[in-house]
Amino acid sequence: MRGKREFKLLNIIKEHILNNKKEYFIIFLIFIIGIFSGVFFINNIQETTKTEISNYLNQFIENFKKLEDINLIELLKNSIMQNVLLTVAIWFFGTTVIGIPIVFGIILYRGFCLGYTISLCITIMGLGKGISFVIVTLLLQNILFIPAILALAVSGVKLYKSIIKDKRKENIKLEIVRHTIFSIIMLIILLVSSVVEIFMSTNLLKCVIKYF
Repeated sequence: MRGKREFKLLNIIKEHILNNKKEYFIIFLIFIIGIFSGVFFINNIQETTKTEISNYLNQFIENFKKLEDINLIELLKNSIMQNVLLTVAIWFFGTTVIGIPIVFGIILYRGFCLGYTISLCITIMGLGKGISFVIVTLLLQNILFIPAILALAVSGVKLYKSIIKDKRKENIKLEIVRHTIFSIIMLIILLVSSVVEIFMSTNLLKCVIKYF
């Protein structure tokens, strides 16, 4: 029974992606451009700036090694708040025709942050340690986080196209309701990613931080 439910869920996800493949391609492309922009930025910063960032990262690692107790609940609250604000922003701008470029900008920025962080860690810590650090600190939560924000943006684009295609008041109301329900589902996934980030990634980092 459980296997059938999982199979049905996978089919729903697959069908959703196929029905919106153009939108997913555009959003994913913007995200990838953001990642490469972040990498390009790190590779072209001045040596003095790179040294300052390197010192900051090394200081963070050293301080983390010395920490005995971490207020995980406080970290979780901050992470949840950030993801709620992110969801509300994408939802809100996705409901306005003129807000779609801002949705694109948010996705571009999130890609930039990811590319920036990965490139920074590898540049400063070396290939092996850098990739290991990224895997420990970023991989688990981003398995949920990245698909969720991409899907949120696609929902906004889909709403925009639907409003342009059919400007009847009834259609607009229906599409906004659909967009809102979908956004709530994605918010739940983002909240789960917050839990994974704080309780799994942080504890995993505590276990392996001595190797960095």
